[in-house]
Amino acid sequence: MLSLRGILRLSLIVPATLVGIPLQALAVRLDSRAARLIPLVYHRFICRVLGIRIKVEGRPPNGREAALILANHVSWLDIPVISTLTPLSFIAKAEVNGWPVVGLLARLQRTVFIDRTRRKATAATNVEVAHRLRRGDAMVLFAEGTTGDGLRILPFRSALVGAARDAVADAEAPASEIVLRPLAITYVGRHGLPLGRNERPDIAWHGDMELAPHLAAVISGAPFDVRITWGEPIAFNGGSDRKEATKAAEDVVRAAARAARASGP
Repeated sequence: MLSLRGILRLSLIVPATLVGIPLQALAVRLDSRAARLIPLVYHRFICRVLGIRIKVEGRPPNGREAALILANHVSWLDIPVISTLTPLSFIAKAEVNGWPVVGLLARLQRTVFIDRTRRKATAATNVEVAHRLRRGDAMVLFAEGTTGDGLRILPFRSALVGAARDAVADAEAPASEIVLRPLAITYVGRHGLPLGRNERPDIAWHGDMELAPHLAAVISGAPFDVRITWGEPIAFNGGSDRKEATKAAEDVVRAAARAARASGP
């Protein structure tokens, strides 16, 4: 149930969303540069309303490099947090496309959807992501394949990193090199105080948890402190091994998350 704080926050978020949806829809339809910038402004507003404090370490993609961003995944809150950093799109499970409001917002941010229940769908998704990478788009892949419990990082899956391989190898419009960018997102504090081990699962949205109650709890709750850490680029070319590259990104994310938890807000 929403608290008074949650109601006040929603009174700001809902009008901004209603204004932003038609603007973004028009920008996407016209293939305008604004289609990359409107989500950036929108998510920065959302995080400001929720009181989320974001500290960024490292260098984000420069907007000119074809970057496949490999990130860990804790909560739905990762989406607005990461979206404040730079113009980017996501690779998401197909179910998200059918969610009320959330699915629409995801489509408007030019999300690529994958049906994880069909192995053949991975190849089709790789083709679409490869096309986007060759265009110079930054794409975010939550490489664990699911959300974690906030206490540990799950092994990264390498199947969708095949999109980077496809982008490099495409005969008609090859990219000489794709950059893999490790990205660690770590919730380190709440209300300015260090987040204890027992509190981390309060942020995580995982398993069979329902979305609506978790949304209400986060919107009504105290502000979070988030540490975002960009790892150094991992060059990915025709001779690269996707499993080795994925494992290298996973190791960077694990180390960064461990350091962020140790240092606190």
